[in-house]
Amino acid sequence: MDQVIAKIDGLDWAGIGDMLHDKGYAQIPAVLNEAACRQVSDLYDQDALFRKTVVMERFRFGLGEYKYFSYPLPGLLAAVRETLYRHLAPVANSWMHVLGEGRPFPDSLQAMLARCRAAGQTLPTVLQLRYGPGGYNTLHQDLYGELFFPIQAVIFLKQPGTDYTGGAFVLTEQVPRAQSKVIVLQPARGDLLLFTTGFRPVKGSRGYYRVTMKHGVSEVKEGRRETLGIIFHDAQS
Repeated sequence: MDQVIAKIDGLDWAGIGDMLHDKGYAQIPAVLNEAACRQVSDLYDQDALFRKTVVMERFRFGLGEYKYFSYPLPGLLAAVRETLYRHLAPVANSWMHVLGEGRPFPDSLQAMLARCRAAGQTLPTVLQLRYGPGGYNTLHQDLYGELFFPIQAVIFLKQPGTDYTGGAFVLTEQVPRAQSKVIVLQPARGDLLLFTTGFRPVKGSRGYYRVTMKHGVSEVKEGRRETLGIIFHDAQS
């Protein structure tokens, strides 16, 4: 665990912030090694760790399954979530500043979660997702309540082309009065993808404005796709 946290702390966070600001996402290779990916993947079958299982087709979210962890989170997941938040809070606050919106986000995850509790959002939102052949996830935003942190993360636990085919990560960007832009990514096992929860600021001729973004997963053709989703705000339900 210490090696993973040291690796995250040692990333080029200034450059990552620039990528998030310019594109709404940043892909960082090999944050987890293969053994760590297996360790996280194996958590999925330990039912006592989870508070809720969602079968996507029941709610017309797609085809596949995901599980929300209960508190306390497994040690590695809790440490990764806290460390990522600490580095991302300045980026989120720069977005709020240029847009002239809201109060600043606190420096620590614990303070952010205390703010969530005060807003009636008390349920953990870290989750694991599995898709088999034909699986997909419709375009969406992971808001979970009125209070949400504008950046989230996903760590890829399986190797595309080996463990599964298809299953690309898809982002759409809707610029006002323009056609949607589609971004298709296929990160490798162990890669970390940071991306906007719902919007990013874009500078126009009259200052910054919001661009709405959504994300989803294209159809898995073969094999099994697995990811770990890390969301920094808690949910109402």
